[in-house]
Amino acid sequence: MAKIIYVLNGPNLNLLGKREPEIYGAQTLDDVRAMCEAAAAPKGLEIAFHQSNAEHVLIDWIHEAREAAAGIIINPAAYTHTSIAILDALNTCTCPVIEVHVSNIHKRESFRHHSYVSARADAVIAGCGVEGYLLALQRMATLCADA
Repeated sequence: MAKIIYVLNGPNLNLLGKREPEIYGAQTLDDVRAMCEAAAAPKGLEIAFHQSNAEHVLIDWIHEAREAAAGIIINPAAYTHTSIAILDALNTCTCPVIEVHVSNIHKRESFRHHSYVSARADAVIAGCGVEGYLLALQRMATLCADA
């Protein structure tokens, strides 16, 4: 039986590939989903892939993941820097959490340098483009195997 990994994406990531391609690249969120699904299967993982611009919807998925998931990979996007509510929801989870950012948030505006989510994350991957999701899946497979 495959272990389910929730891959959660925050605001504006639905515009990946269209919004600021010089920062975020040309691949779309559908491309990322396909990459994740293809990479997960050989590792015995199944992907529950979601995106929302609404904070409360992301929190509802985190609550759902508490019961259903072996791990959470989350790109909270702008909520990274503002959402104590997402941090609180993640803190209720006992499964591994990996934070992903397409861009290197530490090379950008100073307000992007702080992440509330990092306080809970077991790993943080930033600045690797959409390949960061694949790196997160690789690490998640290791964390799930060790559990």
